[in-house]
Amino acid sequence: MTLQQLRYAVEIANCASINEAAKRLFISQPSLSNAIKDLEAELGINIFMRTNRGIRISPAGVEFLAYAKQVLEQAELLESRYLGEKRKPQLFSISAQHYAFAVEAFVRLLKEEQTEEYEFNLRETRTYEIIEDVRNLHSEIGILYLSNFNEQIMSKIFADNDLRFTTLFQANPHIFISSQNPLSAKRRVALEDLDPYPCLTFEQGENHSFHFSEELFNTIRHKKSIRVTDRATLFNLVIGLNGYTISTGFLNYDLNGGQGIIAVPLESDEVFEVGWIVHKDVRLSQIATKYLAVLQKIIAEKYQD
Repeated sequence: MTLQQLRYAVEIANCASINEAAKRLFISQPSLSNAIKDLEAELGINIFMRTNRGIRISPAGVEFLAYAKQVLEQAELLESRYLGEKRKPQLFSISAQHYAFAVEAFVRLLKEEQTEEYEFNLRETRTYEIIEDVRNLHSEIGILYLSNFNEQIMSKIFADNDLRFTTLFQANPHIFISSQNPLSAKRRVALEDLDPYPCLTFEQGENHSFHFSEELFNTIRHKKSIRVTDRATLFNLVIGLNGYTISTGFLNYDLNGGQGIIAVPLESDEVFEVGWIVHKDVRLSQIATKYLAVLQKIIAEKYQD
């Protein structure tokens, strides 16, 4: 087993494709495949499972890749310290539901790191894809929520996929509306108050399920309903159509386009948990640990029930 083979395996996992990994590594696809086969034979495990849809990381492969990444990180530190070689760019990926605080922590982390080179990914995406990204090690951390409605199903999905959920904070539901919306004068809003206004939600694609919804009370039928794919579009429709969405109440005015949107508490006894998932066999990298520390600091500074 060599460092080169470890790098090959990690690159395949990152790309989710042997062909794409071969291009990035500047070697032929057959050479890369043979190198991985030799590594798997030496270890006595299958790191990857070959399917008609491409490759998937095996359960044994997840554990192996977690160790491989740690070894490569330490090797790079040694090379940088004693051989004077330039360290490779820092790598870090997050997948999250559409939360401003997750983006704010990402921005603050990069400002604090002040590193010359990095290769970071922040995916605001669908709930099912967050779970898949973390399960397949395409993202180190996933950020999503649990409620009384979805907790049982989601906890089973986490267990089936070897994922661990950690709570960041608990929240009461709020609505995000335009500051010009007639409801903005209310201190609290009831569900029936929302009836005349368009309900805005994030669409979940072909894996749509009430349990994967980003919004609470998703089983309630709305007279006016609009699904969108990104946060900017949602906020534009909140302002342009006097629509609303249900979320945590956590707003960042710099990231959300100024003072045009406000959060108003929703009359409900519901309490939900926003947290992060990680693969249970993966030890967090230093940069992931720093990100979570920044995230917790922001929540402590700014989150208000």
